[in-house]
Amino acid sequence: MLRPSLTIAPLLLLLACGTPQQQCIRNATAQTRTLDRLIAESQANLARGYSFQTERRTRFDWVVCGPYRPDYGPNMCFEPVDDVVSVPKAIDPVLEQRKLDNLLAKRAALAKSAARAVATCKATYPE
Repeated sequence: MLRPSLTIAPLLLLLACGTPQQQCIRNATAQTRTLDRLIAESQANLARGYSFQTERRTRFDWVVCGPYRPDYGPNMCFEPVDDVVSVPKAIDPVLEQRKLDNLLAKRAALAKSAARAVATCKATYPE
């Protein structure tokens, strides 16, 4: 006999993905959400006067790299460790504004087709 928690768990995982209508709408508006994120980033860059660039920096640190030995302790090695850091980067406000204007224009053009796709999703998968 299956325990109730084992039969409910897969159902909960399935529900976490959303209904077919929600999945369809999420897929139809993916590009719009990406543009919204890029627009917000560009607006923040203009407001700050600079942007952030992520860089990967390598440092060396002592890490446990072998079994623990009672007479000696853990084996330690000096290994490279990667850190991801955000570094301020200067922007050209004119170019950033031009980029923002292009993103807004693309967003406006995409909004119409996304609205049609959402309407199609709602008609195809009524709740």
